[in-house]
Amino acid sequence: MKKITPGELKIFIPYVNNLTGIVLDQTKAYLVESRLGPLLDILDCENYSQLYTKARNDLSKRVEKNIIDAITTNETYFFRDKNPFDLLKFKIIPDHIDQMKLTPGMRPSLSIWSAACSTGQEVYSIAMVLREIIPDISKWNISLIGTDISDAAVAQASIGRYSKVEVERGMNASQIQKYFTPEGNQWKVRDELRAMAQFRKGNLLKPLLGLPKFDIVLARNVAIYFSMDNRKVMYSQLADQLKPGGSLMIGASESLMGLTDRFQQMNYMSSTFYALK
Repeated sequence: MKKITPGELKIFIPYVNNLTGIVLDQTKAYLVESRLGPLLDILDCENYSQLYTKARNDLSKRVEKNIIDAITTNETYFFRDKNPFDLLKFKIIPDHIDQMKLTPGMRPSLSIWSAACSTGQEVYSIAMVLREIIPDISKWNISLIGTDISDAAVAQASIGRYSKVEVERGMNASQIQKYFTPEGNQWKVRDELRAMAQFRKGNLLKPLLGLPKFDIVLARNVAIYFSMDNRKVMYSQLADQLKPGGSLMIGASESLMGLTDRFQQMNYMSSTFYALK
């Protein structure tokens, strides 16, 4: 793997931050090398300086998109960390259902946003939870949207096709058989599950155009890569996208302390979530 020089890293630190909000420093040379190194061969660049120059001079923005896809973290799997999905299943979603005020003939509705959905596993995990706890789900208006800054991640999420290793991370054989169909050496999300979700590109640090208000927002393990100022921007935008009384779920190691006063911390069993004030 080609080594990045201190001077090249100094160039990429503000460039990556401007593109994605991710904060790098001089200790992150290994991360840049491991994620952007393969692009040197793919794009025929001798070093990272050439990669940067090629990206800045590419009017089509194709190289820039390749850099965003490579540098953003796409580590995810179905039902990742388990507790958040138990929280959705046994607390947050039932509470929202209980609080609904429906007039005769009105279809119940529920809207959920995975704000950094990566390759879609979180969104499809939520869809499975919804189908488990809402037996007459065909009578509901369900809005389940996933956004991510990476074009490649959004493309895979939209297709809903995963490798054997990917589907076996977090799911048992019964779930795989119920919600996926085999396609060669891969597994494809079944049509009834895929139809529940929408995916689109979105940068959480820029205006979120065209998104509706949501009952529930998940933004897990996103802010840990941002500066304090960018965290404040992101949480302010997430609060703006929630309906009154809406719920926000973040990572177990994350906190809203000192970042926003628009949420009230809520605890359930060993889990924490936040309610919009």
